[in-house]
Amino acid sequence: MHALHMLAGATLATIAAAAASARIEQLPRDARIFAQGSLARRACAVVTGSVRIVQTGCDGGQIICCFAARGESFGIAAMFNDARHSGDAIAVQPCTIASWSKAQLLDLIEASPRIAINLIGSVGHCLVESHNRVRELATQRCEQRIAHTLLRLAGQAGRDAAGHRAITIPLRRRDVAETAGTTLHTASRALAAWEKCGLLATCEQQLLIHDMPALVRIAHGDAA
Repeated sequence: MHALHMLAGATLATIAAAAASARIEQLPRDARIFAQGSLARRACAVVTGSVRIVQTGCDGGQIICCFAARGESFGIAAMFNDARHSGDAIAVQPCTIASWSKAQLLDLIEASPRIAINLIGSVGHCLVESHNRVRELATQRCEQRIAHTLLRLAGQAGRDAAGHRAITIPLRRRDVAETAGTTLHTASRALAAWEKCGLLATCEQQLLIHDMPALVRIAHGDAA
């Protein structure tokens, strides 16, 4: 529980109360945590593993709205608005998920306003990221959007080691395509070209970025 962003800066007593009231679930890869269109009844947080939020249109087309990495919360805004989930939450890998009912979370917030501050920051960050992605879809080429996707994930769930930055969320090429708003063919072609020139590599389901400055230049449209 200490690693959860929503509990950052909270007292040990608050963390203990959050742990005592949480429902803890151990889930296998590809398990569905909640379904698109279902009522948002619980706030969730990733204790271990990672989660993708996938939205499906009426025509069957899919996009990945976002990923939730270790420590991050999801499903919060919909729950507080008594709304329905805008996408499916799917375990990317074996996960441990903590969740609270609305009443339980409000009790925790009343005891520790710091939790509310942390959650507001998290929701605000997601909103900014959503605005950035809309702008990228409207104004940028596919290669730029793919580069932005990798940079965003490297910032969210990256780990520096041996001269590269590893994205710790296991990524399929389909994940990159659906996050960047492009086709699997286009994403695969771009990633293969970047692997060939040594910009990145894949190892044990992790994507390793060897040249962050080059990826930034591609994202900014300075290189193809």
